[in-house]
Parts: sequence; structure tokens; C-alpha cells
Amino acid sequence: MERFSRRIWLSGLGLAVLVSGAAALGGCEKALYPDGTSRTQYERYQTLRGEYRPPRKMTALGEERPALRERLAPLDQR
Repeated sequence: MERFSRRIWLSGLGLAVLVSGAAALGGCEKALYPDGTSRTQYERYQTLRGEYRPPRKMTALGEERPALRERLAPLDQR
């Protein structure tokens, strides 16, 4: 009886490892938030009212950087 329950337990454990490994290797195929779509309802609200602030800006050297100052400033200071 003990040998039978051990075999069931080991096969269940093997199946769990196999399923979790397949899930980890499969992963997501598409980006969670594609560019051009709003991520939150607040971003959509700001877009509809003309107060949208882009998440990135171009520097003088031509590289993209996060626009933290613009996005964190209060809405009345534009």
C-alpha cells in the first residue's frame, strides 16, 4: 500500500513540474501594453481632455528618456 501511494505522489509531483516548466517556457507572446494604447483609465481621461503627457521624450542627443518631470508635475502647472 505504501509503495502505491508513493508512486501516485511521485507521478503527481512529476506532472506538476512538467506543467509548471511548460508554462514558464511558453510565456507571453504579445506585449502587455502595446504602444499607442492607454494603460489606465486616468491616461484615457487625460487624453480625452487634452491633458495627456507622453511617457517618453527625446533628449537633445536624440535618445529617448522617461519624461518624469512632465508626468509628475501637477496638472495645473503645464
